[in-house]
Amino acid sequence: MNEAVRKLAEVGAANQHYREAPSNIEAEQALLGAILVNNDAFYRVSDFLKPVHLHEPLHRKIYEVAGDIIRMGKTANPVTIKTFLPSDEKIGDMTMAQYLARLAAEAVTIINAEDYGRAIYDLALRRALITIGEDMVNIAYDAPVDMPPQGQIEDAERRLFELAETGRYDGGFQSFNDAVAAAIDMAGAAYQRDGGLSGISTGIQTLDQKMGGLQHSDLIILAGRPGMGKTSLATNIAFNIAQAYQPGEVMPDGSQKTANGGVVGFYSLEMSGEQLATRIISEQTEISSSKIRRGSITEADFEKLVACSQMMQKIPLYIDQTGGISIAQMSARARRLKRQRGLDVLVVDYVQLMTGSKKAGENRVQEITEITTGLKALAKELQVPIIALSQLSRQVENREDKRPQLSDLRESGSIEQDADVVIFVYRDEYYVQNSEPRRSPDQIASDYKDEAYLAWEEKMNRARGMADVIIAKQRHGPTGTVTLAFQAEFTRFSDLADTSYLQYSHDSHE
Repeated sequence: MNEAVRKLAEVGAANQHYREAPSNIEAEQALLGAILVNNDAFYRVSDFLKPVHLHEPLHRKIYEVAGDIIRMGKTANPVTIKTFLPSDEKIGDMTMAQYLARLAAEAVTIINAEDYGRAIYDLALRRALITIGEDMVNIAYDAPVDMPPQGQIEDAERRLFELAETGRYDGGFQSFNDAVAAAIDMAGAAYQRDGGLSGISTGIQTLDQKMGGLQHSDLIILAGRPGMGKTSLATNIAFNIAQAYQPGEVMPDGSQKTANGGVVGFYSLEMSGEQLATRIISEQTEISSSKIRRGSITEADFEKLVACSQMMQKIPLYIDQTGGISIAQMSARARRLKRQRGLDVLVVDYVQLMTGSKKAGENRVQEITEITTGLKALAKELQVPIIALSQLSRQVENREDKRPQLSDLRESGSIEQDADVVIFVYRDEYYVQNSEPRRSPDQIASDYKDEAYLAWEEKMNRARGMADVIIAKQRHGPTGTVTLAFQAEFTRFSDLADTSYLQYSHDSHE
């Protein structure tokens, strides 16, 4: 029996084909030849092609030496670079000098240099993918004690996304003409779009008029003290954008352009997905979220909830409720969402619940700096606006005027610096409500109101159902305050003109 197994194994081994790592030596030779004949070819590929990307070690050395000579402003040709290469090395039956001369003699036109460079680069990426895959298999077979499967998945995902990050040759300088053309295209799109917005509409008209919508690649900080409604505003905006989503034309790379609204990714680090969904359902059905949680609803209310849930299942709003997520994990998941489903807006609730890389000796301010810098970089990379919620420091509570300022942002230096837009949510009603003068049981029973109580009541009537959205910083627009209606029981912000709160004008809430 053992002999039969041994023979079967030998037959299997004989039938196995040895697989070499993907490479193209001819393309490497053609590129090197083009560089040696015309050094301008080097600048066509040097932005993305590094020596390590060439498969043949000798070709790596030739490319590296030629690059060093060209960068010094000298001419790289078979004569000038041979002194920097081992002269006694044989390539088949040729010396080093003969091999360099052969490369130059058989060089192709410089026009093809970039195509050869990209082919070489793509093969290098495939070899890197093979290495990652082999490592995954080997580690899974012989897993270290200190690396659970989840740790291996995260490590593999990190390496893959690092490769995806370096695996791009679309960076570098662009002509100013291209930048101008992009700006004109944006203005044209704004002119044709409903409402004349250059960015994505928040669904709140007065806010859009002040901001021009949410601009691509902007980091928007939405801040406020607890109880002000910043999560409610972010949830309202996210739902409005997802509900208005209309797919547009299909791009050459297979992705779909957005005609209106957008696909929204929502990182809910504080609330669960179920709590977030309850808020949105409450806002849409006008059924109090406390009633929904307690189950004290009528049959008509339940029918409303079912209809709302069916509608919500169709909207492109994706929730990630992982607590304490790191900026690296968040970036990886956002890239994945963009590739798989598309992505137009990202919401993070909230910054202080995220974690950085926790380098030794770093304090919390440095960690927040890493997080906000990472969020801004991610917004630019994905070309989407990121709305990041932030807490305000307690020093607000110690002031007579409790309207927030930029200096109130916790660990404010980096947040204020990296943000393109800083928005504060402020509700006077919250503070007025908590300052109600005390009345004795007899006064309450007789409905007696002294001057202090009447003054408070008048102030409360002015503040009730109102919220100020303060645009404290905006790189490409004006700052100022927008007054919105806020219905606390449904956690809903809306334009004043669209609500029963029209009677309260902006002037009455100075």
